[in-house]
Amino acid sequence: FRTELDVVTGFSQIVPDTVVFDDFERFPPTAATVSSSLLLGICSLPDTKFRSSIDTALADSECFTLAKTEDQMSCFVNQALVNVGGELAKLVPGRVSTEVDARLAYDTHGILRKVHDLLNLYHKIKVPPERLLFKIPSTWQGIEASQLLESEGIQTHMTFVYSFCQAAAAVQAGASVIQIFVGRLRDWSRGHTGDHEVAEALKRGEDPGLALVTKAYNYIHKYGYKSKLMAAAIRNKQDVFNLLGVDYIVSPLKILESLKESVTPPDEKYRLTRRLSPQSAASYSFSNEEVVKWDEQKFASGMGPAAVELVSGGLDGYATQSKKVEELFGKIWPPPNV
Repeated sequence: FRTELDVVTGFSQIVPDTVVFDDFERFPPTAATVSSSLLLGICSLPDTKFRSSIDTALADSECFTLAKTEDQMSCFVNQALVNVGGELAKLVPGRVSTEVDARLAYDTHGILRKVHDLLNLYHKIKVPPERLLFKIPSTWQGIEASQLLESEGIQTHMTFVYSFCQAAAAVQAGASVIQIFVGRLRDWSRGHTGDHEVAEALKRGEDPGLALVTKAYNYIHKYGYKSKLMAAAIRNKQDVFNLLGVDYIVSPLKILESLKESVTPPDEKYRLTRRLSPQSAASYSFSNEEVVKWDEQKFASGMGPAAVELVSGGLDGYATQSKKVEELFGKIWPPPNV
């Protein structure tokens, strides 16, 4: 007998959604993300190999020379992200994604500067650029930055995608990975009305989050773009089954455990068939408005209330995490051995 997890991994790459790899043995991660919330998680645990990466960052002599405290803290955070990212790159076979400060979400040049700073630090510890992604919010400015970075051969990972205009614009920009939070759109749709895209999905009897992943996948494959699609905020096993064929599924450990414990009886095979494929994408039809070259004006009018509210809430949450890391570093700096 094969487990459901065996079948699922035949269609999509499963990325365990874990902060500090709590179940490395049973669910070895294929890829990883380093973020402010990961740094906070590491600092809250007593002694991990990642903790020493942070202590090393806080002892960085180049950061000491900066005049302003805020520049020092920003320098320490960059160094900590990269030190931890470098450790993760030794542990996972896939790519390591480094989060770009959400407070730069509406500043194209700020995003470019931040990514180049992080890339230079990775270069110093000999992590090659092909192992790296940079995680950028899918505002219009984030998408512009993605296009410029991808043209330099720097891989971008676009996040906070909640509408088709964001997905399509990121695809047209050449983003390497585009991440859609399935469950967050579903949650929004349960408590709100007035979003055209969400309403259309519900009218067809579809889940808005799954519908957006399907549409973005079909757009990429019908028109021959290179972006890979990542589905996150997965809430149950059925979500995983409905997304089979998407490039990456970020799944919580409890869902992975359930998949690993369930065997697939032969007569249940129909439940676990590939849902998203280049073949099915070819027959999907898009309206003329959807296949336009997206520009800032079309993008702004394409953002419905769901995307506007969810992006804004997500950015606030990430900005808060970044501030917390700087405050925490301010308290624990300088480390005891400096």
